[in-house]
Amino acid sequence: MKKRLMLVVLPLLSLVACAALAKEAPPASDDPETEAHMMRLAEKLRCLVCQNQTLAESNADLAVDLRREVKEQIKAGKSDAQIMDYLVQRYGDFVLYQPPFKPITVLLWVGPFALLALALGLLFRRLARRRKAAEQAELAGAERRLVEQVLGAAAPEGEPQGGRQRKQHDRGRSGGAA
Repeated sequence: MKKRLMLVVLPLLSLVACAALAKEAPPASDDPETEAHMMRLAEKLRCLVCQNQTLAESNADLAVDLRREVKEQIKAGKSDAQIMDYLVQRYGDFVLYQPPFKPITVLLWVGPFALLALALGLLFRRLARRRKAAEQAELAGAERRLVEQVLGAAAPEGEPQGGRQRKQHDRGRSGGAA
């Protein structure tokens, strides 16, 4: 009985909690023309909180405030260029979703391509070194087979290949006692 009651009460409590956290929808604009103009401008501006969204896409509190400020400036009769200049002066070029190409923003425009070129250069260099090491290892293997053939022909009967050298090497380590 208690389990059934909990199965009913818990979902109801979670619904009430969700309803309490819900925000009220912003009021529709009394001037749809101003709203459309503001949204066109907001698509050219970056949300300073989200950074990967335009001001039009973001629901952050700062984005809502900036959209309201842009709308007020439109109502005041300012041009798009004046509004953009005001925001750039206040927040820097970063507020523009596509910052202009100038000396201070070169790193923003060239940086990703420079990093990609550097990464590709390092990759090709590493692959070339690996290929060279593999070729040297093959050469070492061929040399080892040649040495085994020479030593195998010189080894006395009944003694494994390289056995004489191994015994002499062992004697050198143990002070001559085998």
